[in-house]
Amino acid sequence: MRLWSLDPALLDRRALVAGWRETLLAQKVLRGETKGYTRHPQLERFRDRSDPLQSVADYLHAIADEADRRGYSFDRGRVSRARSADPDIISVTSGQLDYELTFLRNKVEGRDPEWGRAHLDDTTIAEPHPLFAVVDGPVERWERVKPRDE
Repeated sequence: MRLWSLDPALLDRRALVAGWRETLLAQKVLRGETKGYTRHPQLERFRDRSDPLQSVADYLHAIADEADRRGYSFDRGRVSRARSADPDIISVTSGQLDYELTFLRNKVEGRDPEWGRAHLDDTTIAEPHPLFAVVDGPVERWERVKPRDE
């Protein structure tokens, strides 16, 4: 499960679609509708919120916004709640964003290098997903850092 901290605009098609699908799974986990992934570390940041389901819904709506911009059709009816007028912003470290951008670049290099050149090569600052605010710091404690060649 990868719940990107990066702005959805940075994600290639496969990462955007997988992020949507995996976040819908996270929503099911938080609703108690599945037995799998209940202890997944990437869910910690949502569980720490006063209303985890609303935070996941706000996260999903931002992914769907990017899908709309690209002409994709993501079914917002699968999101358990409407978008919040005042979302509960989650902190994410600069180190986490840098790690994710490098991770994404490595993935895209192998599956769609042309897209990577057009959208990631000139990216020097990893912009966050709209639900997140950047704070200085290392890779997040919940991240399971993968070796570079995975």
